[in-house]
Amino acid sequence: MNPRKTREIVAALTTKGFQKHSTHHEMFWFHYGTRKTQVRTRISHGVSEYGKRLLCRVRNQMGLVDTELDSFIDCSLTAEGYAELLIHRKIITKTANPK
Repeated sequence: MNPRKTREIVAALTTKGFQKHSTHHEMFWFHYGTRKTQVRTRISHGVSEYGKRLLCRVRNQMGLVDTELDSFIDCSLTAEGYAELLIHRKIITKTANPK
């Protein structure tokens, strides 16, 4: 995993179903349809770039493996694809009407 700009990570999160909740850090919760799920990640204030260690933490918090975080940030993994991964891994459940 190559270092990533924090703004790139935030942009990918917010365009793919994560909503920001500010505390002493910026918490991003994944919303599937109308439901807030248990999937969340934390982005620190003042960190302009995330290295491998922090990216691994974000990846694990999001329920991703290996290079999936890169795909998520680079937009080759869509919001729908991400939700399907989480459903397949039984991290979230599918609803009758996710939209």
